[in-house]
Amino acid sequence: MAATRSTGTALDKAGLGVKFLGSAVLAGILVAGMALPAVGAFGLTAKDTAESFDNIPDDFKTPTLSQASMIYDAKGGLIAKVYDRDRTILTAEQMAPVMRQAQVDIEDARFYEHGAVDLKGVLRAATKNAESGTTAQGASTLTQQYVKNVFVEQAGDDQQAFLEATKKSMGRKIQELKYAIKLEEDLSKDQILTNYLNITFYGHQAYGIEAAANRYFSKSAKDLTIPEAAMLAGLVQNPSAYDPITHPQAAQTRRNTVINKLLEYKHISPDDAKAAIASPLGIKYSEPQNGCITAQNGMGYFCDYVRHVIKQDPVFGKTAAERQKVWTQGGLRINTTIDPDKQHDMYNAVTKKVYVTDKVSAAGTMVKPGTGEILAMAQTRPYGLDESKKQTVLNLNVGSSMGGGSGFSPGSTFKPILAAAALENGVPITQELSSPPKMDYPKVSTCEGTWVNNTKPIATVSNESDKEIGPYNMQVAMQKSVNTYFVQLEQQTGLCPMKQMADKLGVGTLANGKKLEEVPSMVLGTQEVSPLQMASVYAAFAARGTYCTPIALTSVVTSDNKKLDVPKANCGPAMSESTADGVNTLLLGVTEKGTASSLGLDDGRQIAGKTGTTDYRYAAWFSGYTPDLATSVWLGGVGGNVSMKDITIGGKYFGSVYGADGPGPIWQMAMNDALDGTPKSTFQTVSIAPPSTATPPPATDNPGDPSGDNAGGGNNGGGNGGGNPGWPTGGTGGFTFPPTGGNSGKPGHR
Repeated sequence: MAATRSTGTALDKAGLGVKFLGSAVLAGILVAGMALPAVGAFGLTAKDTAESFDNIPDDFKTPTLSQASMIYDAKGGLIAKVYDRDRTILTAEQMAPVMRQAQVDIEDARFYEHGAVDLKGVLRAATKNAESGTTAQGASTLTQQYVKNVFVEQAGDDQQAFLEATKKSMGRKIQELKYAIKLEEDLSKDQILTNYLNITFYGHQAYGIEAAANRYFSKSAKDLTIPEAAMLAGLVQNPSAYDPITHPQAAQTRRNTVINKLLEYKHISPDDAKAAIASPLGIKYSEPQNGCITAQNGMGYFCDYVRHVIKQDPVFGKTAAERQKVWTQGGLRINTTIDPDKQHDMYNAVTKKVYVTDKVSAAGTMVKPGTGEILAMAQTRPYGLDESKKQTVLNLNVGSSMGGGSGFSPGSTFKPILAAAALENGVPITQELSSPPKMDYPKVSTCEGTWVNNTKPIATVSNESDKEIGPYNMQVAMQKSVNTYFVQLEQQTGLCPMKQMADKLGVGTLANGKKLEEVPSMVLGTQEVSPLQMASVYAAFAARGTYCTPIALTSVVTSDNKKLDVPKANCGPAMSESTADGVNTLLLGVTEKGTASSLGLDDGRQIAGKTGTTDYRYAAWFSGYTPDLATSVWLGGVGGNVSMKDITIGGKYFGSVYGADGPGPIWQMAMNDALDGTPKSTFQTVSIAPPSTATPPPATDNPGDPSGDNAGGGNNGGGNGGGNPGWPTGGTGGFTFPPTGGNSGKPGHR
């Protein structure tokens, strides 16, 4: 805010001579206080004072001012302008000369004639205040006002620091005067004026003359006219009282006062002054465009994700305070990975297929294989705080530490992680297992021992249909998403290799920040992850086993053109290429002959992927990919407590939502548009010999449902139910545990 002028002391009205005497005494105190504030009341010695002159902080000479940061997409388009204080730093040459002159003439007409303290101004103010019996007249020089504004700027949002910076005390005044004296020794008058015009508050969230010119006149400060410059210069004394939006008459009167000052000091001609006074205010107001809420095409959530990256990644500072300073100080040009075309396609799909008024929402993330680049991040509900408009700031695509929630259970989309672990550990892709329709959960090894099914009643797992009867090999079992096959494969492989593979693929830490638990339900996707995590997992399959941590930033440049380091993708092999080729072969089978056979793309290119659902249809997924693009789509209730049975979504009725008919078409629409016109790529695959026994008749799955997915392939997406109520992280279809059992030993958690 603008610095408040200092005031003289109201003197006794006994006589004019006394008044002048009092004024002289006041001036003497101020000047003496600046030079030798050794009075015990200030707690300063002569040595302290000398050192304070020598050690004036650099921030007062070249202040580090908070500015707006700009976030751009991969093609250079502006996503959002974000700031704590809307400010753009200008040089003197970037400011209209009349603006500089108007500010001097109305605030400190003798600025270029006096030093840090205007003794003549002090005497004049003291006299007028004494005559009127008020403290209306101030005597702060423009340099003193600038010093005070630096203190206010440094206080930021710290209320106590702000009160200290604006405290009206002799100690504070003397400190400001000392700094002003030192500044006038180190900086030219023009430099001080430039700093002043960059720091001053002009109302309506506009800090500095560039933001003010844009706010009130929708133009740059270099293009301001005489009446425009005069109005802005007049605002500084009291931005609220002279607000041209709420008090236009007061603003015009104040503007005309400034114009007359320009005329009085012969800085404009009488004709210019006459024309300026006759002109209307001419306000062309631009609303403050601050924050991720202004982003288009659903990019608000990605914008918010960028904010979390800068405030949390150690590359931007070792401590939280250091990273916060980088963000708050602003002035950054942040270039990101987001592809505006693919973002449009993803956003269009999640909003066309799922309405904002529906009981459920959808979220989808696109990742570029082999790079970790996040190309799109969208969800159904708009970004914002207005609940009446169904807005939210909860980013459903990411985990809690990055602005999201606790995630959602991925259901059967987790099964390929076990397949990768099994193949990597020598299990052949042709491995046949009996895969009964129902079975007791077997004893299984862990990293530290053995999990034993000693619950009462015994924990069991069942397939979607009792007609799903093996033996099956790994390919057919993946196509049909056969629960008991993968439980048997889990026993053969062990929990430890699967957990280690999950760690390598970025899901070793769950969306809620906790570590993935090494429990039997892991293979059936009972622990919550985010769409970004799953998109990154499937991107690793597409990149023949190379996993990259997801990245959002390509470069960050400060206001002084310093290029900052940004987080790297940290790409590395999570599995061998041959293992990845095997997984791709399995997941091609899912889209060609299995639960996702209805999701082919318009141009006929190869796609691979996996459907997933959870008990009671609390969540449904499709994670799929080409060699060039991986996309994961989640559909469900935000709190994990909306059962997608007998439900209408996007105007379409569902008796029961499956991965292929709920999230699948969202994925299909987004990928069709995103890949339109791009070259077709094919997967490296492995040959699979026919099974040694005849393939059993196809499972009936859910009658009439095209997905064929495992109805209970995961849990409820939020631990709210499914299976037996005793399974603490939710059920796994027919994966049943007693009320006192489960992987955490906590009974009855649903």
